[in-house]
Amino acid sequence: MAAPLPVRTDDWWRSAVIYQVYPRSFADGDGDGTGDLAGVRSRLPYLAELGVEAIWFTPWYVSPLVDGGYDVADYRTIDPAFGTLAEAEKLIAEARQSGIRVIVDIVPNHVSDQHAWFRAALEAGPGSPERELFHFRPGRGEDGELPPNDWPSQFSGRTWTRVADGEWYLHLFTPEQPDLNWAHPAVRREHEEILRFWFERGVAGVRIDSAALLAKDPALADFVEGVDPHPYIDQDELHDIYRSWRAIADEYQGVFVGEVWLPDSERFARYLRPDELHTAFNFNFLACPWRADRLRRTIDDTLAEHAPVGAPATWVLCNHDVTRTVTRYGRQDTGFDFATKAFGTPTDLALGERRARAAALLTLALPGAAYLYQGEELGLPEADVPLDRIQDPMHFRSGGSDPGRDGCRVPLPWTADAPYSGFGSRGEPWLPQPEGWEAYAVDRQDGDPGSMLSLYREALRLRRTTAAFRSEPLTWLPSAEGVLAFRRGTGLVCVVNLAAEPAELPAHTEVLLAAGPLDDRGRLPQDTAVWLLA
Repeated sequence: MAAPLPVRTDDWWRSAVIYQVYPRSFADGDGDGTGDLAGVRSRLPYLAELGVEAIWFTPWYVSPLVDGGYDVADYRTIDPAFGTLAEAEKLIAEARQSGIRVIVDIVPNHVSDQHAWFRAALEAGPGSPERELFHFRPGRGEDGELPPNDWPSQFSGRTWTRVADGEWYLHLFTPEQPDLNWAHPAVRREHEEILRFWFERGVAGVRIDSAALLAKDPALADFVEGVDPHPYIDQDELHDIYRSWRAIADEYQGVFVGEVWLPDSERFARYLRPDELHTAFNFNFLACPWRADRLRRTIDDTLAEHAPVGAPATWVLCNHDVTRTVTRYGRQDTGFDFATKAFGTPTDLALGERRARAAALLTLALPGAAYLYQGEELGLPEADVPLDRIQDPMHFRSGGSDPGRDGCRVPLPWTADAPYSGFGSRGEPWLPQPEGWEAYAVDRQDGDPGSMLSLYREALRLRRTTAAFRSEPLTWLPSAEGVLAFRRGTGLVCVVNLAAEPAELPAHTEVLLAAGPLDDRGRLPQDTAVWLLA
Protein backbone atom coordinates (compact mmCIF):
# COMPACT_ATOMS: atom_id res chain seq x y z
CA MET A 1 0.00 0.00 0.00
CA ALA A 2 1.37 3.39 -0.99
CA ALA A 3 1.99 5.97 1.73
CA PRO A 4 -0.59 8.78 1.94
CA LEU A 5 0.15 11.76 -0.24
CA PRO A 6 1.45 14.82 1.59
CA VAL A 7 -1.20 17.54 1.68
CA ARG A 8 0.07 20.29 -0.60
CA THR A 9 -0.36 23.83 0.66
CA ASP A 10 0.47 25.61 -2.59
CA ASP A 11 -1.96 26.19 -5.45
CA TRP A 12 -2.58 22.45 -5.59
CA TRP A 13 -5.58 22.86 -7.89
CA ARG A 14 -3.39 24.11 -10.74
CA SER A 15 -1.94 20.66 -11.41
CA ALA A 16 -4.00 18.22 -9.32
CA VAL A 17 -5.49 14.94 -10.50
CA ILE A 18 -9.08 15.01 -9.29
CA TYR A 19 -11.17 11.84 -9.14
CA GLN A 20 -14.89 12.09 -9.83
CA VAL A 21 -17.11 9.95 -7.61
CA TYR A 22 -20.69 9.23 -8.63
CA PRO A 23 -21.86 8.12 -5.16
CA ARG A 24 -24.69 5.79 -6.23
CA SER A 25 -22.25 3.64 -8.19
CA PHE A 26 -18.90 3.78 -6.42
CA ALA A 27 -19.26 1.35 -3.48
CA ASP A 28 -22.19 0.14 -1.36
CA GLY A 29 -21.37 0.21 2.33
CA ASP A 30 -24.73 -0.91 3.77
CA GLY A 31 -25.71 -3.50 1.16
CA ASP A 32 -28.96 -1.89 0.04
CA GLY A 33 -28.07 -1.73 -3.67
CA THR A 34 -27.05 1.94 -3.73
CA GLY A 35 -23.55 3.29 -3.31
CA ASP A 36 -23.06 5.50 -0.27
CA LEU A 37 -20.60 7.49 1.83
CA ALA A 38 -19.74 4.46 3.94
CA GLY A 39 -18.69 2.72 0.74
CA VAL A 40 -16.49 5.65 -0.25
CA ARG A 41 -14.89 5.79 3.19
CA SER A 42 -14.04 2.09 2.96
CA ARG A 43 -12.28 2.71 -0.37
CA LEU A 44 -10.21 5.74 0.63
CA PRO A 45 -7.06 3.54 0.81
CA TYR A 46 -7.69 2.56 -2.82
CA LEU A 47 -7.92 6.20 -3.87
CA ALA A 48 -4.81 7.09 -1.90
CA GLU A 49 -2.88 4.26 -3.57
CA LEU A 50 -4.19 5.35 -6.97
CA GLY A 51 -2.58 8.72 -6.28
CA VAL A 52 -5.37 11.25 -6.73
CA GLU A 53 -5.22 14.55 -4.86
CA ALA A 54 -8.92 15.36 -4.60
CA ILE A 55 -12.34 13.80 -4.98
CA TRP A 56 -15.21 15.57 -6.69
CA PHE A 57 -18.56 14.22 -5.55
CA THR A 58 -21.59 14.61 -7.78
CA PRO A 59 -24.58 15.77 -5.68
CA TRP A 60 -25.08 13.86 -2.46
CA TYR A 61 -27.93 16.03 -1.14
CA VAL A 62 -31.55 15.10 -0.45
CA SER A 63 -33.15 14.57 -3.85
CA PRO A 64 -35.98 12.65 -5.55
CA LEU A 65 -33.20 11.54 -7.97
CA VAL A 66 -35.19 12.37 -11.08
CA ASP A 67 -31.95 13.54 -12.69
CA GLY A 68 -29.25 11.67 -10.81
CA GLY A 69 -29.25 14.05 -7.85
CA TYR A 70 -29.09 17.24 -9.92
CA ASP A 71 -32.62 17.93 -8.70
CA VAL A 72 -31.74 19.09 -5.17
CA ALA A 73 -34.40 19.35 -2.47
CA ASP A 74 -32.10 20.44 0.38
CA TYR A 75 -28.49 21.58 -0.06
CA ARG A 76 -27.63 21.21 3.62
CA THR A 77 -28.72 17.60 4.13
CA ILE A 78 -27.23 14.37 2.81
CA ASP A 79 -29.71 12.09 1.07
CA PRO A 80 -30.50 9.18 3.43
CA ALA A 81 -29.63 6.76 0.61
CA PHE A 82 -26.03 7.97 0.92
CA GLY A 83 -25.77 8.53 4.67
CA THR A 84 -25.85 11.50 7.02
CA LEU A 85 -24.26 14.91 7.33
CA ALA A 86 -22.12 13.57 10.17
CA GLU A 87 -20.83 10.84 7.85
CA ALA A 88 -20.03 13.43 5.18
CA GLU A 89 -18.04 15.45 7.71
CA LYS A 90 -16.20 12.32 8.76
CA LEU A 91 -15.46 11.43 5.14
CA ILE A 92 -14.10 14.93 4.44
CA ALA A 93 -11.81 14.67 7.48
CA GLU A 94 -10.63 11.10 6.76
CA ALA A 95 -9.93 11.92 3.13
CA ARG A 96 -7.82 14.90 4.18
CA GLN A 97 -5.83 12.64 6.50
CA SER A 98 -5.05 10.52 3.43
CA GLY A 99 -3.87 13.58 1.52
CA ILE A 100 -7.09 13.87 -0.48
CA ARG A 101 -9.29 16.96 -0.61
CA VAL A 102 -13.04 16.96 -1.23
CA ILE A 103 -14.90 19.01 -3.82
CA VAL A 104 -18.71 19.16 -3.67
CA ASP A 105 -21.16 19.83 -6.48
CA ILE A 106 -23.46 22.87 -6.25
CA VAL A 107 -26.45 23.11 -8.63
CA PRO A 108 -27.39 26.81 -8.68
CA ASN A 109 -29.49 27.03 -11.85
CA HIS A 110 -32.42 25.04 -10.52
CA VAL A 111 -33.80 23.06 -7.59
CA SER A 112 -36.07 20.06 -7.25
CA ASP A 113 -39.81 20.58 -7.50
CA GLN A 114 -39.78 19.07 -3.98
CA HIS A 115 -37.64 21.93 -2.62
CA ALA A 116 -39.43 23.89 0.09
CA TRP A 117 -39.23 27.09 -1.93
CA PHE A 118 -40.97 25.65 -4.96
CA ARG A 119 -43.66 23.90 -2.95
CA ALA A 120 -44.39 27.20 -1.23
CA ALA A 121 -44.52 28.96 -4.61
CA LEU A 122 -47.10 26.52 -5.93
CA GLU A 123 -49.25 26.94 -2.86
CA ALA A 124 -48.96 30.75 -2.75
CA GLY A 125 -50.32 31.36 -6.24
CA PRO A 126 -49.83 34.02 -8.96
CA GLY A 127 -48.29 37.35 -7.98
CA SER A 128 -46.92 36.07 -4.65
CA PRO A 129 -43.42 36.80 -3.32
CA GLU A 130 -42.79 33.05 -3.25
CA ARG A 131 -43.19 32.84 -7.02
CA GLU A 132 -40.69 35.65 -7.57
CA LEU A 133 -37.93 33.21 -6.60
CA PHE A 134 -38.63 31.31 -9.84
CA HIS A 135 -39.74 32.19 -13.37
CA PHE A 136 -43.54 32.00 -13.29
CA ARG A 137 -45.34 33.69 -16.17
CA PRO A 138 -48.76 33.75 -17.81
CA GLY A 139 -48.94 31.91 -21.10
CA ARG A 140 -49.40 33.25 -24.59
CA GLY A 141 -52.42 32.67 -26.75
CA GLU A 142 -56.07 33.54 -26.27
CA ASP A 143 -56.41 31.58 -23.06
CA GLY A 144 -52.76 31.45 -22.00
CA GLU A 145 -52.53 27.95 -23.44
CA LEU A 146 -49.15 28.52 -25.09
CA PRO A 147 -45.78 28.68 -23.29
CA PRO A 148 -44.39 32.17 -22.56
CA ASN A 149 -41.57 31.67 -25.08
CA ASP A 150 -39.89 29.10 -27.29
CA TRP A 151 -36.61 28.54 -25.43
CA PRO A 152 -34.96 25.19 -26.29
CA SER A 153 -34.34 22.69 -23.51
CA GLN A 154 -30.96 21.42 -22.36
CA PHE A 155 -32.68 18.05 -22.62
CA SER A 156 -35.28 17.11 -25.21
CA GLY A 157 -38.82 18.43 -24.76
CA ARG A 158 -40.38 21.65 -23.48
CA THR A 159 -38.87 24.21 -21.12
CA TRP A 160 -42.20 25.36 -19.64
CA THR A 161 -44.81 23.53 -17.60
CA ARG A 162 -48.27 24.86 -16.78
CA VAL A 163 -49.62 24.57 -13.24
CA ALA A 164 -53.24 24.26 -12.11
CA ASP A 165 -53.84 28.02 -11.74
CA GLY A 166 -52.82 28.62 -15.36
CA GLU A 167 -49.33 30.07 -14.93
CA TRP A 168 -46.25 28.47 -16.45
CA TYR A 169 -42.84 27.96 -14.86
CA LEU A 170 -39.45 27.70 -16.56
CA HIS A 171 -37.23 24.62 -16.42
CA LEU A 172 -34.28 24.35 -18.78
CA PHE A 173 -33.97 20.70 -17.81
CA THR A 174 -36.83 18.44 -16.64
CA PRO A 175 -40.17 19.72 -15.26
CA GLU A 176 -38.99 18.44 -11.87
CA GLN A 177 -36.11 20.99 -11.97
CA PRO A 178 -37.62 24.51 -11.87
CA ASP A 179 -35.14 27.29 -12.64
CA LEU A 180 -34.35 29.84 -9.95
CA ASN A 181 -34.64 33.57 -10.56
CA TRP A 182 -31.11 34.86 -10.03
CA ALA A 183 -32.26 38.47 -10.30
CA HIS A 184 -33.82 38.02 -6.84
CA PRO A 185 -31.50 38.92 -3.92
CA ALA A 186 -32.81 36.05 -1.77
CA VAL A 187 -31.56 33.52 -4.34
CA ARG A 188 -28.09 35.03 -4.30
CA ARG A 189 -28.05 35.26 -0.51
CA GLU A 190 -29.14 31.62 -0.10
CA HIS A 191 -26.39 30.28 -2.32
CA GLU A 192 -23.73 32.36 -0.62
CA GLU A 193 -24.84 30.82 2.67
CA ILE A 194 -24.73 27.34 1.11
CA LEU A 195 -21.14 27.93 0.03
CA ARG A 196 -20.18 28.97 3.55
CA PHE A 197 -21.99 25.94 4.99
CA TRP A 198 -19.82 23.50 3.03
CA PHE A 199 -16.56 25.41 3.29
CA GLU A 200 -17.01 25.44 7.06
CA ARG A 201 -17.29 21.65 6.95
CA GLY A 202 -13.89 21.36 5.38
CA VAL A 203 -14.49 21.00 1.66
CA ALA A 204 -11.65 22.31 -0.47
CA GLY A 205 -13.70 23.37 -3.44
CA VAL A 206 -16.97 23.54 -5.32
CA ARG A 207 -17.88 22.36 -8.78
CA ILE A 208 -20.58 24.63 -10.27
CA ASP A 209 -23.14 22.83 -12.39
CA SER A 210 -24.42 24.55 -15.54
CA ALA A 211 -22.44 27.61 -14.53
CA ALA A 212 -23.28 29.69 -17.62
CA LEU A 213 -27.07 29.30 -17.38
CA LEU A 214 -28.09 31.08 -14.17
CA ALA A 215 -28.98 34.57 -15.43
CA LYS A 216 -31.86 34.98 -17.87
CA ASP A 217 -33.01 37.76 -20.16
CA PRO A 218 -35.68 39.45 -17.98
CA ALA A 219 -37.83 40.06 -21.07
CA LEU A 220 -37.87 36.29 -21.74
CA ALA A 221 -37.38 37.06 -25.44
CA ASP A 222 -37.79 34.23 -27.90
CA PHE A 223 -34.68 32.34 -28.91
CA VAL A 224 -33.29 33.18 -32.35
CA GLU A 225 -30.55 30.89 -33.66
CA GLY A 226 -27.27 32.74 -34.20
CA VAL A 227 -28.42 36.00 -32.65
CA ASP A 228 -26.48 37.34 -29.65
CA PRO A 229 -26.80 37.71 -26.79
CA HIS A 230 -28.32 34.32 -26.05
CA PRO A 231 -31.36 34.80 -23.78
CA TYR A 232 -30.13 32.39 -21.09
CA ILE A 233 -26.53 31.34 -21.82
CA ASP A 234 -23.55 33.49 -20.78
CA GLN A 235 -25.45 36.57 -19.66
CA ASP A 236 -23.16 39.36 -18.45
CA GLU A 237 -24.83 39.43 -15.01
CA LEU A 238 -23.17 36.10 -14.21
CA HIS A 239 -19.80 37.69 -13.61
CA ASP A 240 -21.05 39.78 -10.71
CA ILE A 241 -22.45 36.60 -9.14
CA TYR A 242 -19.14 34.78 -9.41
CA ARG A 243 -17.14 37.72 -8.12
CA SER A 244 -19.22 37.62 -4.94
CA TRP A 245 -18.67 33.86 -4.73
CA ARG A 246 -14.93 34.23 -5.20
CA ALA A 247 -14.73 36.57 -2.22
CA ILE A 248 -16.28 33.82 -0.09
CA ALA A 249 -13.99 31.12 -1.47
CA ASP A 250 -10.95 33.27 -0.74
CA GLU A 251 -11.99 33.51 2.93
CA TYR A 252 -11.71 29.71 3.17
CA GLN A 253 -8.91 29.15 0.63
CA GLY A 254 -11.45 27.24 -1.43
CA VAL A 255 -11.49 26.77 -5.19
CA PHE A 256 -14.11 26.66 -7.93
CA VAL A 257 -14.42 24.64 -11.11
CA GLY A 258 -17.20 25.73 -13.42
CA GLU A 259 -19.16 23.66 -15.91
CA VAL A 260 -18.95 26.19 -18.73
CA TRP A 261 -19.77 25.16 -22.31
CA LEU A 262 -19.06 28.13 -24.60
CA PRO A 263 -17.80 28.21 -28.21
CA ASP A 264 -16.35 31.73 -27.81
CA SER A 265 -12.92 31.36 -26.20
CA GLU A 266 -12.71 35.03 -25.21
CA ARG A 267 -16.04 34.90 -23.38
CA PHE A 268 -15.07 31.57 -21.82
CA ALA A 269 -11.88 33.12 -20.42
CA ARG A 270 -13.87 35.88 -18.71
CA TYR A 271 -15.09 33.34 -16.15
CA LEU A 272 -11.45 32.61 -15.24
CA ARG A 273 -10.36 36.13 -14.43
CA PRO A 274 -8.47 36.36 -11.11
CA ASP A 275 -11.54 37.52 -9.17
CA GLU A 276 -13.96 34.91 -10.57
CA LEU A 277 -13.63 31.12 -11.01
CA HIS A 278 -10.32 29.34 -10.53
CA THR A 279 -10.87 26.76 -13.27
CA ALA A 280 -13.48 25.54 -15.76
CA PHE A 281 -13.99 22.21 -17.45
CA ASN A 282 -12.44 21.76 -20.88
CA PHE A 283 -15.23 20.17 -22.88
CA ASN A 284 -13.56 20.73 -26.23
CA PHE A 285 -10.86 18.25 -25.27
CA LEU A 286 -13.40 15.73 -23.97
CA ALA A 287 -15.38 15.90 -27.23
CA CYS A 288 -12.34 15.91 -29.52
CA PRO A 289 -12.04 12.95 -31.91
CA TRP A 290 -8.99 10.68 -31.81
CA ARG A 291 -7.09 12.52 -34.55
CA ALA A 292 -3.66 14.03 -34.15
CA ASP A 293 -4.44 17.29 -35.95
CA ARG A 294 -7.65 17.87 -34.02
CA LEU A 295 -6.06 17.01 -30.68
CA ARG A 296 -3.12 19.33 -31.26
CA ARG A 297 -5.41 22.18 -32.29
CA THR A 298 -7.62 21.62 -29.24
CA ILE A 299 -4.61 21.55 -26.90
CA ASP A 300 -3.19 24.72 -28.45
CA ASP A 301 -6.55 26.51 -28.32
CA THR A 302 -7.08 25.50 -24.70
CA LEU A 303 -3.70 26.74 -23.55
CA ALA A 304 -4.10 29.95 -25.55
CA GLU A 305 -7.51 30.81 -24.11
CA HIS A 306 -6.32 30.28 -20.54
CA ALA A 307 -3.04 32.18 -20.89
CA PRO A 308 -4.40 35.76 -20.83
CA VAL A 309 -6.07 35.27 -17.45
CA GLY A 310 -3.34 33.10 -15.94
CA ALA A 311 -5.70 30.21 -15.24
CA PRO A 312 -4.67 26.56 -15.52
CA ALA A 313 -6.30 24.35 -18.12
CA THR A 314 -8.25 21.27 -17.14
CA TRP A 315 -8.24 17.99 -19.06
CA VAL A 316 -10.85 15.25 -18.94
CA LEU A 317 -11.69 12.26 -21.12
CA CYS A 318 -14.99 11.20 -19.54
CA ASN A 319 -17.57 12.01 -16.89
CA HIS A 320 -20.97 10.86 -15.66
CA ASP A 321 -22.73 12.42 -18.68
CA VAL A 322 -20.82 10.97 -21.63
CA THR A 323 -19.99 7.65 -23.26
CA ARG A 324 -17.04 5.94 -21.58
CA THR A 325 -13.68 6.45 -23.25
CA VAL A 326 -12.95 2.82 -24.14
CA THR A 327 -16.26 2.55 -25.97
CA ARG A 328 -16.11 5.97 -27.66
CA TYR A 329 -12.58 5.44 -28.95
CA GLY A 330 -13.56 2.04 -30.33
CA ARG A 331 -16.12 3.55 -32.68
CA GLN A 332 -15.80 5.03 -36.15
CA ASP A 333 -16.83 8.45 -34.82
CA THR A 334 -14.50 8.97 -31.84
CA GLY A 335 -15.73 12.46 -30.97
CA PHE A 336 -18.61 13.08 -28.60
CA ASP A 337 -21.88 14.84 -29.20
CA PHE A 338 -25.11 14.22 -27.26
CA ALA A 339 -26.99 14.40 -30.56
CA THR A 340 -25.13 11.40 -32.01
CA LYS A 341 -25.77 8.92 -29.19
CA ALA A 342 -27.70 5.93 -30.45
CA PHE A 343 -28.41 2.31 -29.60
CA GLY A 344 -26.43 -0.37 -31.40
CA THR A 345 -23.41 1.70 -32.43
CA PRO A 346 -20.65 -0.75 -33.52
CA THR A 347 -17.66 -0.72 -31.16
CA ASP A 348 -14.23 -2.39 -31.26
CA LEU A 349 -13.39 -2.57 -27.55
CA ALA A 350 -9.84 -3.83 -28.09
CA LEU A 351 -9.11 -0.79 -30.27
CA GLY A 352 -10.89 1.46 -27.80
CA GLU A 353 -8.84 0.16 -24.89
CA ARG A 354 -5.55 0.65 -26.76
CA ARG A 355 -6.48 4.23 -27.59
CA ALA A 356 -7.78 4.89 -24.06
CA ARG A 357 -4.43 3.81 -22.62
CA ALA A 358 -2.62 6.17 -24.95
CA ALA A 359 -5.08 8.97 -24.21
CA ALA A 360 -4.47 8.53 -20.48
CA LEU A 361 -0.75 9.25 -20.90
CA LEU A 362 -1.46 12.15 -23.24
CA THR A 363 -3.93 13.71 -20.81
CA LEU A 364 -1.76 13.28 -17.73
CA ALA A 365 1.26 14.77 -19.50
CA LEU A 366 -0.49 18.06 -20.34
CA PRO A 367 0.03 21.17 -18.18
CA GLY A 368 -2.85 21.89 -15.81
CA ALA A 369 -5.27 19.80 -13.77
CA ALA A 370 -6.72 16.45 -14.85
CA TYR A 371 -10.08 14.92 -13.94
CA LEU A 372 -10.52 11.15 -13.78
CA TYR A 373 -14.02 9.68 -13.77
CA GLN A 374 -14.50 6.62 -11.57
CA GLY A 375 -13.92 3.38 -13.45
CA GLU A 376 -11.82 4.93 -16.20
CA GLU A 377 -8.74 3.65 -14.37
CA LEU A 378 -10.24 0.16 -14.74
CA GLY A 379 -10.86 0.54 -18.47
CA LEU A 380 -14.60 0.09 -18.05
CA PRO A 381 -16.58 0.20 -21.28
CA GLU A 382 -20.03 1.73 -21.66
CA ALA A 383 -22.54 -0.81 -20.33
CA ASP A 384 -25.69 -1.80 -22.20
CA VAL A 385 -28.48 -1.25 -19.69
CA PRO A 386 -31.69 -3.21 -20.39
CA LEU A 387 -34.52 -0.98 -21.58
CA ASP A 388 -36.69 -1.79 -18.58
CA ARG A 389 -33.90 -0.71 -16.19
CA ILE A 390 -32.96 2.63 -17.75
CA GLN A 391 -33.57 5.54 -15.37
CA ASP A 392 -31.99 8.54 -17.10
CA PRO A 393 -34.53 11.24 -18.11
CA MET A 394 -32.56 11.97 -21.29
CA HIS A 395 -33.72 8.60 -22.60
CA PHE A 396 -37.39 9.19 -21.86
CA ARG A 397 -37.47 12.81 -23.02
CA SER A 398 -35.93 11.73 -26.36
CA GLY A 399 -38.86 9.40 -26.96
CA GLY A 400 -36.57 6.42 -26.37
CA SER A 401 -34.09 7.13 -29.18
CA ASP A 402 -31.26 8.26 -26.89
CA PRO A 403 -29.86 5.44 -24.71
CA GLY A 404 -29.20 8.02 -22.01
CA ARG A 405 -26.31 8.23 -19.58
CA ASP A 406 -26.90 5.18 -17.38
CA GLY A 407 -24.35 3.13 -19.33
CA CYS A 408 -21.46 5.09 -17.78
CA ARG A 409 -23.03 5.00 -14.31
CA VAL A 410 -23.16 1.24 -13.70
CA PRO A 411 -21.76 0.21 -10.27
CA LEU A 412 -18.02 -0.45 -10.13
CA PRO A 413 -16.55 -3.96 -9.92
CA TRP A 414 -14.21 -4.42 -6.98
CA THR A 415 -13.88 -8.18 -6.36
CA ALA A 416 -14.32 -10.60 -9.24
CA ASP A 417 -15.64 -13.60 -7.32
CA ALA A 418 -17.93 -11.71 -4.92
CA PRO A 419 -21.65 -11.12 -5.52
CA TYR A 420 -22.20 -8.19 -7.89
CA SER A 421 -18.44 -8.02 -8.44
CA GLY A 422 -17.85 -6.81 -4.89
CA PHE A 423 -19.90 -3.63 -5.19
CA GLY A 424 -21.24 -4.49 -1.73
CA SER A 425 -24.92 -5.03 -2.35
CA ARG A 426 -26.92 -7.90 -0.88
CA GLY A 427 -29.35 -7.74 -3.81
CA GLU A 428 -29.04 -6.46 -7.35
CA PRO A 429 -27.69 -2.89 -7.44
CA TRP A 430 -29.77 0.07 -8.62
CA LEU A 431 -28.35 -0.43 -12.12
CA PRO A 432 -27.49 -3.96 -13.27
CA GLN A 433 -23.89 -4.87 -14.02
CA PRO A 434 -23.51 -6.48 -17.46
CA GLU A 435 -22.26 -9.98 -18.07
CA GLY A 436 -18.47 -10.19 -17.79
CA TRP A 437 -18.18 -7.11 -15.56
CA GLU A 438 -16.05 -9.08 -13.10
CA ALA A 439 -13.21 -9.17 -15.66
CA TYR A 440 -12.60 -5.49 -14.91
CA ALA A 441 -12.59 -5.91 -11.10
CA VAL A 442 -9.94 -4.15 -9.06
CA ASP A 443 -8.62 -7.40 -7.59
CA ARG A 444 -8.18 -8.86 -11.09
CA GLN A 445 -6.11 -5.87 -12.16
CA ASP A 446 -4.23 -5.33 -8.91
CA GLY A 447 -0.65 -6.52 -9.32
CA ASP A 448 -0.98 -7.11 -13.07
CA PRO A 449 1.64 -4.82 -14.62
CA GLY A 450 -0.22 -4.82 -17.93
CA SER A 451 -3.59 -3.76 -16.52
CA MET A 452 -5.23 -0.38 -17.01
CA LEU A 453 -5.19 0.11 -13.24
CA SER A 454 -1.44 -0.45 -13.07
CA LEU A 455 -0.92 2.00 -15.93
CA TYR A 456 -2.88 4.72 -14.13
CA ARG A 457 -1.19 4.08 -10.80
CA GLU A 458 2.27 4.36 -12.31
CA ALA A 459 1.34 7.40 -14.39
CA LEU A 460 -0.03 9.20 -11.35
CA ARG A 461 3.04 8.24 -9.30
CA LEU A 462 5.36 9.67 -11.93
CA ARG A 463 3.23 12.77 -12.35
CA ARG A 464 3.32 13.66 -8.66
CA THR A 465 7.01 12.84 -8.17
CA THR A 466 8.25 14.55 -11.32
CA ALA A 467 8.08 18.32 -10.95
CA ALA A 468 8.15 19.01 -14.69
CA PHE A 469 4.77 17.31 -15.16
CA ARG A 470 3.23 19.76 -12.71
CA SER A 471 5.02 22.99 -13.41
CA GLU A 472 6.75 23.19 -16.78
CA PRO A 473 5.16 24.54 -19.97
CA LEU A 474 4.55 22.48 -23.09
CA THR A 475 6.80 22.75 -26.15
CA TRP A 476 5.90 20.89 -29.33
CA LEU A 477 8.63 18.84 -31.00
CA PRO A 478 9.02 18.08 -34.71
CA SER A 479 7.17 14.87 -35.54
CA ALA A 480 5.77 12.87 -38.43
CA GLU A 481 2.22 13.36 -39.61
CA GLY A 482 -0.20 11.69 -37.20
CA VAL A 483 2.26 11.84 -34.31
CA LEU A 484 2.07 14.19 -31.32
CA ALA A 485 5.34 14.89 -29.53
CA PHE A 486 6.00 17.51 -26.89
CA ARG A 487 8.45 18.34 -24.16
CA ARG A 488 7.75 19.40 -20.57
CA GLY A 489 10.70 21.30 -19.17
CA THR A 490 14.11 20.15 -20.34
CA GLY A 491 14.03 16.42 -19.87
CA LEU A 492 10.52 14.97 -20.21
CA VAL A 493 8.94 14.04 -23.52
CA CYS A 494 5.53 12.60 -24.37
CA VAL A 495 4.97 10.96 -27.75
CA VAL A 496 1.59 9.70 -28.99
CA ASN A 497 1.34 7.84 -32.30
CA LEU A 498 -2.02 8.10 -34.06
CA ALA A 499 -0.54 7.26 -37.48
CA ALA A 500 -0.90 3.90 -39.21
CA GLU A 501 2.87 3.21 -39.22
CA PRO A 502 5.15 2.79 -36.20
CA ALA A 503 6.87 6.04 -35.14
CA GLU A 504 10.55 6.54 -34.42
CA LEU A 505 11.17 7.89 -30.94
CA PRO A 506 13.26 11.01 -30.33
CA ALA A 507 16.63 10.60 -28.61
CA HIS A 508 16.14 9.58 -25.00
CA THR A 509 17.94 8.01 -22.07
CA GLU A 510 15.03 6.11 -20.56
CA VAL A 511 11.47 5.00 -21.23
CA LEU A 512 9.60 6.10 -18.12
CA LEU A 513 6.23 4.61 -19.05
CA ALA A 514 4.57 3.23 -22.16
CA ALA A 515 0.88 2.64 -22.80
CA GLY A 516 1.80 -0.54 -24.67
CA PRO A 517 4.88 -2.43 -25.83
CA LEU A 518 7.27 -0.93 -28.39
CA ASP A 519 7.93 -2.97 -31.51
CA ASP A 520 11.06 -5.08 -32.00
CA ARG A 521 12.88 -2.06 -33.44
CA GLY A 522 12.05 0.17 -30.48
CA ARG A 523 9.42 2.13 -32.41
CA LEU A 524 6.06 3.32 -31.08
CA PRO A 525 3.13 1.37 -32.59
CA GLN A 526 -0.12 2.94 -33.73
CA ASP A 527 -2.46 4.18 -30.97
CA THR A 528 0.27 4.01 -28.35
CA ALA A 529 1.86 6.67 -26.15
CA VAL A 530 5.12 6.84 -24.22
CA TRP A 531 6.81 9.07 -21.63
CA LEU A 532 10.54 9.49 -22.15
CA LEU A 533 13.41 10.89 -20.15
CA ALA A 534 15.45 12.81 -22.70
